[in-house]
Amino acid sequence: MGYEISLGGFVVGLVVGMTGMGGALIMTPMMIFLFGVSPAVAIGTDLIYASITKIFGSWQHWRQKTIDFVVVKWLSTGSVPGALLGVLTILYMQNVMDAKQLNSMIFKILGVTYLLVAVVMLWRIFSKKNRVQRTEEVERPAKSKLITLGLVGGFIVGMTSVGSGSLFVAILAMIYPVASAKLVGTDIMQALLVSGVAGIAHLTIGNVDLNLVSKLLLGSIPGILIGSKLTTKLPDIAVRTALLVMLALSGMKFLA
Repeated sequence: MGYEISLGGFVVGLVVGMTGMGGALIMTPMMIFLFGVSPAVAIGTDLIYASITKIFGSWQHWRQKTIDFVVVKWLSTGSVPGALLGVLTILYMQNVMDAKQLNSMIFKILGVTYLLVAVVMLWRIFSKKNRVQRTEEVERPAKSKLITLGLVGGFIVGMTSVGSGSLFVAILAMIYPVASAKLVGTDIMQALLVSGVAGIAHLTIGNVDLNLVSKLLLGSIPGILIGSKLTTKLPDIAVRTALLVMLALSGMKFLA
């Protein structure tokens, strides 16, 4: 099974290129339901894959000067230890549960997380506030808010691989309504740090398939490039709505 995995990576890359989100939302259930990867390994593999892809996005946003490094610093102050705590929770569960119990518990956690992200995405689609391009200077959120958001979000990422992009950027938009380019750039830089730390932690406990990572990247890199070019041709709302529906269905399937 080689080309099927690369094809799956291409589809994920296409969606990420068109919408700027959706990597873990599609990748994790795809690995579990289509390729039969265990939930714990799917989460760890996705985190390593995501951190590699975000290196390129962070570099581009750094060149564009669309990263607020002060916000990244305070978010990461919470998200990095939060992610490690999430991985340690998975490790604890692996030690005290058999494979069936562990998979069942991770399925439930993934299901709740996916439905939570679906609700947040729905809010973003219908929120007039988030459709307005903001260019004026706005006050940064308090350090305590950013650290708390980072801690909770990082824990979710460490446990599920979901949220380093979609959940963080949606919540950040509520408390820090800057121009969308800076919002996305700041989130991608922060997501690189939290995904990288969580991915390396999963790698050390044996929850990463590096061969799978390479096959996914083989398809996703051209997918991202093509998807980025399609952003001007396809209505963003249509792609995000399809992603929302698939996300809600995945959440319900995990909980079934």
